[in-house]
Amino acid sequence: MPDRLDRDSAFAGARVVITGGLGFIGSSLALRLVELGADLLLVDSLLPDSGANPFNIAPVRDRVAVETADIRDARAMRGLLGGCRYLFNLAAQTSHMGSMADPETDLAINCHAQLTLLEACREVCPDAHVIYAGTRQIYGRPLYLPVDEKHPLRPVDVNGVNKMAGEAYHLLFHDVYGIHAVALRLTNTYGPRMRIRDARQSFIGAWLRAALEGRPFEVWGGAQLRDLTYVDDAVEAFLLAALCPAAEGAAFNIGGDRLRLGALADALVAANGGGGFEMREFPADRRRIDIGDYYADDRRFRDATGWRPKVAAAEGLRRSLDYFRAHLAEYL
Repeated sequence: MPDRLDRDSAFAGARVVITGGLGFIGSSLALRLVELGADLLLVDSLLPDSGANPFNIAPVRDRVAVETADIRDARAMRGLLGGCRYLFNLAAQTSHMGSMADPETDLAINCHAQLTLLEACREVCPDAHVIYAGTRQIYGRPLYLPVDEKHPLRPVDVNGVNKMAGEAYHLLFHDVYGIHAVALRLTNTYGPRMRIRDARQSFIGAWLRAALEGRPFEVWGGAQLRDLTYVDDAVEAFLLAALCPAAEGAAFNIGGDRLRLGALADALVAANGGGGFEMREFPADRRRIDIGDYYADDRRFRDATGWRPKVAAAEGLRRSLDYFRAHLAEYL
């Protein structure tokens, strides 16, 4: 596993590209990589339904390069990836309901564009380390808990199917062409800079906004088990995955704090110092693609890299509320 000193120096001066770099996790990763001295390029299409927000990188705007480009554009990506040593591939269509309403766009971004991007890597930066942001959604409804990487893959929505294919392309390019690829299957990631104006990225964002605006938020069901990863812990996972030779060519679960949605709602109200929520039945269209209980067995990644989540839900919610309370207008 990477030594701490090696980890802190490995990115200094290295050419790093983040696709989806103005989004939630991408920008959080960018802020950390600036601290580590990386030569950083953020690539983002700035699509209106994405989580991209230029304000996310306001503290480091003069220390990074930003390029407005779409990963579906093969020529553009070949031009941007030259000299890349580390590629954090976070560009995606993230809405589950959006994938059902517009499956062709989801296919284009989460599947076909991933192949386009990997072909560009093979052509212009074949030695780059590529870390792909996957999702636990590819498992579908769990057959057992906790879910490990051996669990069958049977997604319940179009987004999950395409993300499964995108991950498979990354691992295939490792096996066949030697691309240094790793896939991280993320669970519910939350924190500062996430999209909160609606629930396209995560229900937690919509909850945060309602709490800050003094409105009750809706909890559907409430008994479902989920695990949550605070964004700083997710960033650390990406950095470690990039530097761990033993991780190459594999997909790993990333987990976090485990709690029921009703308990999460209580924790949010407590962190906010007030507010409330209403329990509701699942809307029929969302029930069809709900996965029920889920929490990850992420011991494989912990053993390979030494990663451990450090921020518990109560603290992560408090930090998130503090951030958005100070910058709410920038996220609405």
